[in-house]
Amino acid sequence: MSYIVVEGPIGAGKTSLSRILSEELDARLMLEVVEENPFLANFYQDPDNFAFKVQVFFLLSRYKQILDLNQGALFFEHTVSDYLFDKDYIFATMNLRGNEWELYQELYQHLKPKLTEPDLVVYLRAEPDLLLNRISKRARSFEMNIEASYLRTLGQAYDEYFRSYSGKYIVIEAKEYDFVGKEIDRERLVNDILKITRAA
Repeated sequence: MSYIVVEGPIGAGKTSLSRILSEELDARLMLEVVEENPFLANFYQDPDNFAFKVQVFFLLSRYKQILDLNQGALFFEHTVSDYLFDKDYIFATMNLRGNEWELYQELYQHLKPKLTEPDLVVYLRAEPDLLLNRISKRARSFEMNIEASYLRTLGQAYDEYFRSYSGKYIVIEAKEYDFVGKEIDRERLVNDILKITRAA
């Protein structure tokens, strides 16, 4: 069984690429819960008051989803997900401070060891201008006020995280592939990823 994760900042194309990979591998697809977070829209309007609620909801939601991986192992040879559990930690380092940050870290450290680690992470790296363009196209109302400065800081946080990541991963520059609109780009990227997966 292989467990592949596609990760990257908001708007990088994680879900689209995850769907493509799951089809190629006939894999179970695990997508993060975004719209169901009842605090997310308020967070973008008032980050200071809603950051902790947003992060804890995501932390527990993602924990429950990934914990279910082991239960489905008998029925699927492969699983593809559009998020890494540590995604929430990356956002929390940006959004939380003081006692809320300390409490969040306690929760994270308690939950993290219980989860299955990915066999491969595909890090979709992208600059703010590309991210803003894709965010605009998908037109989620609660994302419309996201600024380039926030995305730049987020990208830096992802880069920093992967510099010390101990698992197997590859970096894909999202600007070099239109894997949604161009079949040749999609085939090229998928073939490169599958080669690495099969060699693992």
